Formats: sequence, structure tokens, C-alpha cells
Amino acid sequence: MNIALKTAIASVVAALAVPASAETLRWASAGDALTLDPHSQNEGQTHTIRHQMYEALIIRDVTGAFEPALATEWGPNPDDPNVWVFKLREGVKFHDGADFTAEDVVFSFERAKTPTSDMKELLNSIVEVRAVDDYTVEMVTDGPNPILDANLTDLFIMDKDWTEANDTVKVQDFEGGEITFATTNVNGTGAYKLVSREPDVKTVMTRNEEYWGRDQFPMAFSEIVHTPIQNAATRVAALLSGEINFLQDVPVQDLDRVASADGLVVKTGPQNRVIFFGMNQGADDLEADNIDGANPLADVRVRQAMSMAINRDAIMKVVMRGQSQPAGMIAPPFVNGWTAEMDGESSTDVEGAKALLAEAGYGDGFSIRLDCPNDRYINDEAICQAAVGMLGQIGITVNLDAIPKAQHFPKITDGKTDFYMLGWGVPTYDSEYIFNFLVHGREDSIGTWNGTGFDNDDLDAKILSLASNTDLDSRNADIAAIWRVVQDEQLYIPIHHQVINWAMAGNVGIEVDPENQPMIKHAPLN
Repeated sequence: MNIALKTAIASVVAALAVPASAETLRWASAGDALTLDPHSQNEGQTHTIRHQMYEALIIRDVTGAFEPALATEWGPNPDDPNVWVFKLREGVKFHDGADFTAEDVVFSFERAKTPTSDMKELLNSIVEVRAVDDYTVEMVTDGPNPILDANLTDLFIMDKDWTEANDTVKVQDFEGGEITFATTNVNGTGAYKLVSREPDVKTVMTRNEEYWGRDQFPMAFSEIVHTPIQNAATRVAALLSGEINFLQDVPVQDLDRVASADGLVVKTGPQNRVIFFGMNQGADDLEADNIDGANPLADVRVRQAMSMAINRDAIMKVVMRGQSQPAGMIAPPFVNGWTAEMDGESSTDVEGAKALLAEAGYGDGFSIRLDCPNDRYINDEAICQAAVGMLGQIGITVNLDAIPKAQHFPKITDGKTDFYMLGWGVPTYDSEYIFNFLVHGREDSIGTWNGTGFDNDDLDAKILSLASNTDLDSRNADIAAIWRVVQDEQLYIPIHHQVINWAMAGNVGIEVDPENQPMIKHAPLN
């Protein structure tokens, strides 16, 4: 073992040092939560950490079915389809002992709709949230919304009084570098309480013995210690040595070695997530290319050529070791609107790509920067490196800039990247979620992750209409029509559907979740 790796492992061991306990879940993943503020940053791993401490009104179980959380009943009012009624769970306490009531729900939704919130796209159809009594909430929409409940599974409820008392009513401006009390402190209703938080180092949580579901769920672990470990070799070494007993991101190159190790189990399943590249077609000129006064990406032929240069099968076989499914659209198979036909539309044709570039006036190629995370998706930097070589085959010189996700994501949301990697999960299981964030033109409350510069008023209107179209056949026809535009315009370059690989000690009974969100309160000790 080389000295650098020994040093890295020693650092991890120090970070993981906790009192020995058979009931401690020592959990590692490639990246950390970006923030603990429940309405800042709509990002998977960030939600995952917060889900242990905060709760939504409803969640999904490992099968994708709805599961009651802070709401026990919900649905449209039979007398008014523009009003959804939520019956709240009684007797719930926040971690500081305060009572959970409808007032907290109203407050949290109003907070989540504010400009700095990254959750506001999910709530665009809601015009009012009101408390009928302490345990009944009504949500008024701007038309019948058939999938309102699907938008709420990651919308966490805060304690109004606690938030006001700690001067953290305003949602953290993450992109602006703001730090607030809610960034590193939590007062939720969840199964685990925050003990300590060191961003990018360690987060410690302890079991909430007063949790409303204490007798309903196993809640086998008295303590959770989450440690982000970016380096793949170090993550695996920590698992093999027993320093951790649950690894969320098993490197595909180490799957066989981990699976064959005594006392360890590997669990695999399809993830509700697509990995893809975005391209800024909207700018008059690009920042990081060698073409002055023009934007090669504005020409659909260039975008199509770049997609045709990507050999998805090679990435699947070599980079992902078979642990991915090549994609032709940026919707996972879990999602309403996905079709096998569209998902099969991506193809590799190097000579055809060269011809398209020449036809567009870029026969000599051009150079561009690819922005890529190195701690978010499975083998993210390696995928980007492979793409660099593939695009080079058609004359496009790509300069790769791989950085941690905390620095990468603001480049997209702030419009400071022209060519970038992104992965997208769909917790609503409906295409509307993808369109609201990635296809609708960028505005203050919608299209906030659309870094392509694409903006089509007619398409935007069709996207907005999905929230209130209760004729499912008509709605699905509109979804198909929107996808056709996305595909024909080559707004994105789909790469693959991600596969989840979790590894754990044999006594850790955590089941793979398509959202890549371990439901630790559900997990027994085997």
C-alpha cells in the first residue's frame, strides 16, 4: 500500500472514530450534503442526509409507492378539485420538544416558495396553503393538479418558531455563498437528531427516542455517523477494514472484490437517475471556446454531432464495468413519459458526426471546456475523460475541468458553464418534473437548472399546462410532444441510466432504494 493511500485511510479512521457500538451505522459515500437547510439545493445526496432528520408530508417506499409521513391522509377535495386536503399526524414533536401543527406546514411551504429556494419549481401550481385547524391543511392550486402529492416527497417541514427564533426564515442563498443557522443546524421531526456537523468531514446523528414512529419502524441503529470519502480506493479500504459498515458508492471496478470479502454483502438495483451532458445553445458567443463571435452549440447539427461521437456502449463496458444502461433520453424508465423507442434514439456514428460538423461550418473542429463533478455520480470524472477522447475523434478539443459538486452545481444554476455534466433523478416519477427544471426557459421560479439557454414560449405554455390537465390521455400526449422537441433539438446528450451498488456488513439490513436514499429507520439488524 502506498504512503498516500495509507495517509488517506488514517485520516478517514480518525474522522470515523466514535465509541464502539454494535448499533452504530458507520456510513460512507463519495460526497456530502451540500447544506442542511431543507429548502436550499434540490440535490440527491443532500436530500438523503436531510431525510434522516427532517420529514415531508409523504414519502415513497423502496417500491415507489407513497407512504404516509407527517400526513396520514391526503387528496383533492371532492367538492373542489382545485383544493387538496391533508390530514396531519397528531402528537408529533420536533426534536426540541415543540408540537408539530398545521402552522409549521403553512410556514414551510411559504418558505420553500421564496426566490432563494431550490424547491420552488415543485410548488408553482400552489397559490395558497392554509391551516383549517391544527391538524388539517388545505392547498389551493391554480387548476386541478393530478400529481400534486408526487411533488412533495422531498419538501421538508420546519418548526416555524425555531426558524424565526434563529433568524433563518430566509432560505440560504447557496450559490451566493451564504451560511445561515439552518445550514449546519436541524430541528426536525425525523427519526434521528443532529449531534454534530462538520461539512465534508463528518455528520453524527442519534436516534430520536421520542419519534412518533419509534414502535412502528425497526430504527435498529442508535447512532449514524456519515463520512464523505471522495477517493474511491480509500472508501473501499475503509469498508474492507471494518472502519465503515455501509458504503453507498461502491466503485464498479471493486464490486467483485467487495462481494467476495467475508462478512460483506453487495446489493444492486436500477436507479431513478440519468447521467447526461448539457450544452449552452442560447449564448451569442461562448466563454471557453476558440470561436470568436459565434456559438457552435447554437447549431443543432453540432449538438447532434457531439451526441453521435459518444460511444455509450464503450462507456458502459469499460468505464462502468457493465453497471449502467445506455440512454437515449434524459428520463429514467421509472418515469411517466419515458418510452423504449425514444430511449433507443442515441447512436454512435463518428463519420456521420464529422459530416454534420462540416455541414455546420465546423469541419476543422473547435475547442471547448467541459465542466464535470468528481464526487457526485458513479465514475463521473472517468465518464468525462472518456467523452473528451470520443469528441476528439471528430475534431472537437475538450478541456476538462473536474471539481467537487459544491463548486460544480453553481456553475449550472448561475449560467457560468457552456458544456457540463449533470445527473437527474425524478422523485415525482413524472416528466413534468424534468420539464420544469431542465426544459422550461429559465425564470426566477422555473427552469432554474436549464443551462442550455433553450427558451420556447409555446413549449413553456404546454409545460405549465401539465400541472392542471386532468385528462390523462391528453396530458400524456402533451408530454410526448414536449419530449419530441427535446429529442429533435438535442437539448442534452444522454449518456446512461445509473445503477446503484451498495455494500454493507452482513448484519446491516438496508435495502436498495431507486432514489439512492437509504431509509435507515426502516432497516433492521440482521
